[in-house]
Amino acid sequence: MARALYIHWPFCLKKCPYCDFNSHVRDGVDHAAWQRALMADMRHEAVLAGGEPLTSIFFGGGTPSLMPPALVAHLLAEAERLWGFADGIEVTLEANPSSVEAAAFGDLATAGINRVSLGLQALDDEALRFLGRLHDVGEGLAALEIAQRHFARVSFDLIYARPGQSTREWQAELERALTFGTDHLSLYQLTIEANTRFATDVRLGHFTPLDDDPAAELFELTRAITAEAGLPAYEVSNHAQPGQESRHNLTYWRYRDYCGIGPGAHGRRGGVATLRHKKPENWLAAVAEQGHGIREDTALSPATRASEALLMGLRLSEGVSLPDIAWRFGLDADRLIDRSGREMLERLGFVQHASGRLVVTDKGMPVLDAVLGELVHPELVAA
Repeated sequence: MARALYIHWPFCLKKCPYCDFNSHVRDGVDHAAWQRALMADMRHEAVLAGGEPLTSIFFGGGTPSLMPPALVAHLLAEAERLWGFADGIEVTLEANPSSVEAAAFGDLATAGINRVSLGLQALDDEALRFLGRLHDVGEGLAALEIAQRHFARVSFDLIYARPGQSTREWQAELERALTFGTDHLSLYQLTIEANTRFATDVRLGHFTPLDDDPAAELFELTRAITAEAGLPAYEVSNHAQPGQESRHNLTYWRYRDYCGIGPGAHGRRGGVATLRHKKPENWLAAVAEQGHGIREDTALSPATRASEALLMGLRLSEGVSLPDIAWRFGLDADRLIDRSGREMLERLGFVQHASGRLVVTDKGMPVLDAVLGELVHPELVAA
């Protein structure tokens, strides 16, 4: 049974040029209608995947900090009624650092949010303008200070490997970020995703992305600096003080069941992959018609589930237990990993066996996609 709940709020004030998430700009939002629909979607999931108290809830988007705190409070009350809450439940909300949204942080904390992930994205005004953000550095840091007053746990995001960014510039920015005293950082390399404005800009020659080699140098520098500061990488892009990792995101990376509600939300429950309608209007129509927003329910084969567990788990510094994955999905452990690929990667120092777990090393993480392509058994990939 699922013990984690994801709630998607799809609306933003502006679409960022690098973003390929399911986010939409609308002139107005009927909050009462959205509350009714999200409640119905949640109840549908609870019938199918209830039974155990929730250990984490994550409000993602879009920009969930645009949600009225009263709506957040109603959704949390309904989730507690349907599932119950485990002691110490982690309730995270993604937030933009505008002064308007920061003004609601106190009410969001009262509603039940106890962890915030703040989208600072850069500590340089020129970089923020390039990234299409609506805030400047001063406004972002003011929002961070307010968040730290109201929430027990605060994380923030930065995007690096920006065009022309030097190691000296990124080191100074990251070291400054570490002085703010948060227990978690999400540090993402700028990736040019298809169907974004940045993809068009690159195609038209408006800017050139940073080359792979300097980007890899920044990745290595990031890991060294955060480890030295006591926030080692526990996943490709996520760094935390020991014990302060995002418990909700660990549910994904450890391939455990979770419910996802709202437009475009994914879920995993009992070997079934769920996908909601992406466009907000289509999702609302589906909920009105059928009582939930599901577009697809797909039964996953044991081989597919094992493959997904490997692809997710090897993102973590803790790696994966092959016997555990084989046992979970009723497969032969020797058929999970391509032996020749693993031997080659071990010789190159990209993977290693540590404490009974298969781990991608710091050397292998910058080329993780290539490592996974060589490592996962072809029969799983083809399943």
